[in-house]
Amino acid sequence: MSEPTHPVHGAGLGLRRAFAAVAAEQPPAEVDFWEIAPENWMGVGGRWGRVLRDLTERFAFVCHGLSLSIGSPAPLDLDFVRKVKVFLDEHRIRAYTEHLSFCSDEGHLYDLMPIPFTEEAVAHVVSRIRQVQDILERRIALENVSYYAAPGQQLSELEFINAVLREADCDLLLDVNNIHVNSINHAYDANAFLDGLPGERVVYGHIAGHYQEAPDLRVDTHGADVIEPVWGLLARAYQRFGVFPTLLERDFNIPPLEQLTQEVQRISQMQAEHRPRIARTRLERLAYA
Repeated sequence: MSEPTHPVHGAGLGLRRAFAAVAAEQPPAEVDFWEIAPENWMGVGGRWGRVLRDLTERFAFVCHGLSLSIGSPAPLDLDFVRKVKVFLDEHRIRAYTEHLSFCSDEGHLYDLMPIPFTEEAVAHVVSRIRQVQDILERRIALENVSYYAAPGQQLSELEFINAVLREADCDLLLDVNNIHVNSINHAYDANAFLDGLPGERVVYGHIAGHYQEAPDLRVDTHGADVIEPVWGLLARAYQRFGVFPTLLERDFNIPPLEQLTQEVQRISQMQAEHRPRIARTRLERLAYA
C-alpha cells in the first residue's frame, strides 16, 4: 500500500499572535507548515490582517476550527460555514479540520463537549459532516478529542470514531496526545486504540502537552511540553501508518518561539529516523511476498 497523499509535509506549529509578527519577520526554518483557527482570523484587518496575508502567501497553512460544533443538537450555522469557505479559498488553506465534539446548543458553551457514543449520534454527525463538505466543496478531517465522561455509551470510542469517518467518508486529524490522555482517564490500551484507527484517512497529526491532575487523571491543556510517553506513541503511529505531517500545539504558557521550535525540530528528527525504517520494512515484506 502506498502512503496517503497529505496536504502538507513535515513538522508544523500552531500560529499564535504572541509570536506571529516574529514568525513573519524571521520565519523559523524548523517549521514546514502553520495552523490557525479560522475563527481567530476571519474578518481581521489592519496590522494583523497584513501579517496573516504575508504568511499565507509564503507558507503552507492548515485550519483547525473551534466552533463548527459538528455534534450539536442545534442546527448547523450555515452562514458561518460559508464564511469559512471564503476564508479557506482566500488564503489557499491546504486542509480544514475540526473537533469530533460539540460546543454549542442555541448558544456557545465555550468548551468541547463529548458526543454520546451511540448509533443515533453517528447518523446525526454523519449527516452534518456531509452537509459541511458539500458547502465547503472539500473534504474535512475530524480530530479524535479528549473527553472526561461518556454518557449513554453504546459504542466504544474507537467504534464511534471509525463509524463516523467511514459513513461520512471524511478524514482524520490524529491527535496523539488525546489518545494518551484518554487511555489514562478511561483505562484503555493506547497502542491498541491507535492500531485500530484508519491510517489511510490521516491528513496530519497533532502532538501537545497536558496537565497531570492525579495518577489516573490527565487534563488536555496544550500548556506544557510534550512528555516522553506521547513522543513514544507518535513513534508508534509512524511505524503503524507511515510518516505523516505532524504539528505541535501550544495554547498557553507559551514560551519564546525559539523554545517551541526545539520541539518542532524533534518532530522532524523523528520523521527522518522513521522514513528509512519504514522503507526497509516494506522491502523486507516484498522480499518474502
